[in-house]
Amino acid sequence: MPTTEDASGTVPGPRSGGRAEARRAAQGKGGRADARAGATTGGRAAARRNAKPKKNVKKIVAWSAAGVLVLIAGAGGAIYFKLNANIKSFDADAIATDRPPESKADADGNKPVNLLLIGSDSRGGNNSDLGGGEDGGARSDTTILLHVYADHKHAVGISIPRNAVVQIPSCKLPNGKWTKGGSDLFNAAFSVGGTDNGNPACTQNTVEKLTGIRVDHTIVVDFNGFAAMTKAVNGVDVCLPKPIYEGDINPNLKKKGDLVLPQGKQTVDGQKALDYVRLRHGIGDGSDIGRMKRQQAFMSSLATKMKKDGLNPTNLLPLADAATKSLTVDPGLDSADKLLSFGLSLKNIDMHDLKFVTVPWRYRTQDANIDLVQPDSNKLWETLKADQTIDGQNATGQQPDAPASPSAAPSQAAPTTAAAPAGDAANAAIKVSVYNGTTTNGLAGKGTDLLKSAKFSATTAGQAASTKYKTTMIEYGSGQKANAEKIAALFPGAELSSGSSRGISVIVGQDFAATTGAGTSSGTPATTPGGQTPPQPLPTTVTNDARSADDDICANTTYGSGG
Repeated sequence: MPTTEDASGTVPGPRSGGRAEARRAAQGKGGRADARAGATTGGRAAARRNAKPKKNVKKIVAWSAAGVLVLIAGAGGAIYFKLNANIKSFDADAIATDRPPESKADADGNKPVNLLLIGSDSRGGNNSDLGGGEDGGARSDTTILLHVYADHKHAVGISIPRNAVVQIPSCKLPNGKWTKGGSDLFNAAFSVGGTDNGNPACTQNTVEKLTGIRVDHTIVVDFNGFAAMTKAVNGVDVCLPKPIYEGDINPNLKKKGDLVLPQGKQTVDGQKALDYVRLRHGIGDGSDIGRMKRQQAFMSSLATKMKKDGLNPTNLLPLADAATKSLTVDPGLDSADKLLSFGLSLKNIDMHDLKFVTVPWRYRTQDANIDLVQPDSNKLWETLKADQTIDGQNATGQQPDAPASPSAAPSQAAPTTAAAPAGDAANAAIKVSVYNGTTTNGLAGKGTDLLKSAKFSATTAGQAASTKYKTTMIEYGSGQKANAEKIAALFPGAELSSGSSRGISVIVGQDFAATTGAGTSSGTPATTPGGQTPPQPLPTTVTNDARSADDDICANTTYGSGG
């Protein structure tokens, strides 16, 4: 069975001895996230120990095309037949039988959907021409769990680091046997069996075991699909904080090389789009964490472009045809009508309500890999299970039950909020982050909507460090006092505080909750439609790092020092 090389030329060995050698070699080159493991038991063949590093072996992350597919809407019979001829699915028998329960539908038949997006770096077919190398096998360089809420107006994509150490369950091999499973790097699950097609069922089983969330559908996209899709949409807008050269993309060159991607905003497609989403060296600390941020920015920009341009038969046919030629799906999405029906169900998601976050993580002290932080990670999974957005909004599509309050007085009409300040054009240039300083669900989102109605550039940042704010607080940095005062006009009684490190932040308090009629001043959280108390607020390490699809494409695209 063939083996694969990583970007540094290191060939992953078997679990006994070879894995440690591969990690030491990767760490010796300074690549924290390139410390790769062999597949779980039964997953990978023996490594060629004396293989020389190959030049120009590019590791390309091609997952974003999957995001395009989930946004497209059907437009005619010709598309249906072309898509149907292209689609291939993986074996249903490889999906674990011991799975989390299915989500329950409400009275109107609405329920959340969990979609697993996998980017394969398969070397099979024509992928090596795009930089995938010449060896066989496949790995999942990037994986996103996309949770579409029951109201089908909100969605959040959770990036799972490829080198996170997790428990991989028993998985089916091509010969029909099942592995024993065990602890390994997350992306090793896709490598189980060592085939060019990868093992998407094993990755799906691993995600379900890790999260306790049932994966409804899985989509795998390879290099060809990604490159073709970015060309079909006439490129995607991206932004870089510094110029990128050939030596950054391929450190094996041992020289700077020619300019590949200039600094600042630009539109990329095909190979340049691949260069952007796989870029790791030469920016930030060179880690996969920074690369995931750029991938989230790319996905956001791609979705925003398609939403803005709209879809018609002329554009949709080559787009869908290109995607599905490089697509592998679960048995539940194995036909054109199923894929298009799912895509249609997402058409009402606003770009501000499409979020991207990374599961809470930290570097391990004993090696260059990653551990998932607890209990923060489990809080994130529980938030999705309860169909609550990351800033605490109820997205079930149903009204939450009111909190019990025997002594509560009859409800009164909410007072009218102050009129929006004049100067829409000037307001649009003022960026504001909104935090929830209470335990009342969805309050940050309401504050964001209020600011947007006054044409401010507002972003819901999530839960504040404290939930005991009685009065709304507006924090501002140097030179921002006048802008903060304009914002304060929207929040009667709000207090101003200088000294913020940058920009303007609004922390909505219990006074704002009372004004909007959202909850009570006691801070008692409402219950979910099922009568259960919502999960605890997510830590700011999650909410503060969230990206909305309508965020500035130049913001939050790197991690660590170095640019």
